[in-house]
Amino acid sequence: MSTGIEREKQLVAEAAAALVEDGMTVGLGTGSTVAYFLPALAARDLELRCVATSPETETTARDLGLRVEPFATGSTLARLDIAVDGADQVARDGWVVKGGGGAHTREKIVAAAAARFVVIVSSDKLVDEIAPPIPVELLAFGVAATVARLGSVRLRDTQSTPDGGVLADWIGSVDDPAELAALLAGTPGVGEHGLFPPDFVSEILVGRHDRVERLVSKWGRGEPRPHKLRARSARSEEPL
Repeated sequence: MSTGIEREKQLVAEAAAALVEDGMTVGLGTGSTVAYFLPALAARDLELRCVATSPETETTARDLGLRVEPFATGSTLARLDIAVDGADQVARDGWVVKGGGGAHTREKIVAAAAARFVVIVSSDKLVDEIAPPIPVELLAFGVAATVARLGSVRLRDTQSTPDGGVLADWIGSVDDPAELAALLAGTPGVGEHGLFPPDFVSEILVGRHDRVERLVSKWGRGEPRPHKLRARSARSEEPL
């Protein structure tokens, strides 16, 4: 990984940390860009209530002094003010792919619970169109039957998820992300997939060299749907 890309990750992580305000409930994502976000957030020394999308994130956040609460049975925390996470792909039409690290089920639950879901990425994550692989979490029960039913799925040679799921990847075509999302969601045995629709995303912060670009998804929560993501900066507001 180039130093330039790592610098972009750091820039967007710091920009996202600046969005968090004292007293907020915060969803903490998983991955290499979030690895920069966690210390940037902890450095602000705010009073926060956080939930983590993976055991790795929870451990790191606690070590940094962030207050991490359970988001499982017994938790009364139902809504979050903001969630911040990275992505594997961000397309021009607003679709986002997550789950390269296998945490997409918890990541999607946390994103859906947040009033504001902010995606942070380096510039190499921007794509014209979504392409395989698409991460999928399968139920362990009947997994061979689920794989046979789907066809274009490859199991990962890795341990199960914290929730006991089996990690796999859709390696078939992605002609229409919405159709594929519906297919995966409607297949018995599929726990969750890594396709995040445009209306999940509030905004995307992209690192470009030495600056941060904010891409606004106007079809995101509670706003009318436009044609494409738009870039907002001091100099321009042009379609991607």
